[in-house]
Amino acid sequence: MGQETNLFENVLVQLDKTAEIMKLDPNIHEFVRKPQRELTTNFPVVLDSGRVKMFTGYRVQYNMARGPCKGGIRYHPQVTLDEVRALAAMMTWKCAVMNLPYGGAKGGVICNPKEHSKRELEHITRRYTAEISIIIGPEKDIPAPDVYTDSQTMAWIMDTYSMMKGYAVPGVVTGKPLAIGGSSGRNEATARGASFAIAEALKIHKLDPKKATVAVQGYGNAGSIAARLMSELGAKVVAVSDSKGGIYSKKGLDTSKVEAFKQKTSSVVNFPGSENITNEDVLETECDVLIPAALENQIHRGNAKKIQAQVVGECANGPTTPDADEILHNNDVFMIPDILCNAGGVTVSYFEWVQDLQNFFWTEEDVNSKLKNSMVRSFNDVVGIAKKYNVDNRTAAYVLALERVAEAIRLRGIYP
Repeated sequence: MGQETNLFENVLVQLDKTAEIMKLDPNIHEFVRKPQRELTTNFPVVLDSGRVKMFTGYRVQYNMARGPCKGGIRYHPQVTLDEVRALAAMMTWKCAVMNLPYGGAKGGVICNPKEHSKRELEHITRRYTAEISIIIGPEKDIPAPDVYTDSQTMAWIMDTYSMMKGYAVPGVVTGKPLAIGGSSGRNEATARGASFAIAEALKIHKLDPKKATVAVQGYGNAGSIAARLMSELGAKVVAVSDSKGGIYSKKGLDTSKVEAFKQKTSSVVNFPGSENITNEDVLETECDVLIPAALENQIHRGNAKKIQAQVVGECANGPTTPDADEILHNNDVFMIPDILCNAGGVTVSYFEWVQDLQNFFWTEEDVNSKLKNSMVRSFNDVVGIAKKYNVDNRTAAYVLALERVAEAIRLRGIYP
């Protein structure tokens, strides 16, 4: 894992830098530096052994100026309130960059899902849902999957909330199974959106995708799908990694075989015909496109100068520290920041929510077409702002987001 400041401090550094560049109204700047609502809950769960264990969970609603809050729920032993605050802030900017009618939120439970049975995870989820039910709902705050949560987790949340209401409420979460109101295309949306953005960046660099080389750090849902989609564009994936380590092949990796190998062995390490390398090595691989799809603060001051990619597409949230951002920008690395690059997930979540509210569902082709239009439009919006203000792409994305959030705050006014 990376180093330096915590993620929320990184977010505030970027926010303050952006506010100064765009000469943001100081009153609005003060408003958006703090989350609007935070809920911390300590709740008991009966484990399979009969022992009662206390768990701590969080739900942070960062800003609601543009609409109901939106953001995932993660299960991880290292979840902290500051991390959840940061991710909720980033969801606020992400939704604004994509021009979605949402504010930003995030949730998390401190636990190690690998240490719990499916039954225990269901009980953790249902009790956590009951605890946060007072602040979530289709018109208030709509959770979604995140680290170590999935469509099954969302099904449990939807069912628990619906039992409390007395009727089915599919719009309370997104990322659900298709059978209970999920959307076609949702599972691949984060990676597919990133692939659309990366394709646009390659055009700017006059790079043919069929001649591009790619390295992917993190081979979970987003990373593995991103690797496959880049392969389908014709790119050569030369390095990938997961939490146990990485692999490299100058000739290129067959992403479908790597995925099958990981399913069988639980890691990409020791994949036949490849060389074992470290996660750090993957970041520093000679390639055209680097896709960080793991955890926060992976690219930092200590390794930023070693990044050899021309394009970095952030599938993960917060994988690059502010110091590293400056180094990459000075080295002419084209950054597609997380609040743009991985926004395909929240965009198709929005599509799912809309479909749930109107009980009318779209085809996967419709979803992917609308996603591509949204990603290309937002990519061009960010590049345009970068040129206008002569700033790096992350700052440009923040400027665009803050302009939209600030406009909503100004128009709504300060209650009372």
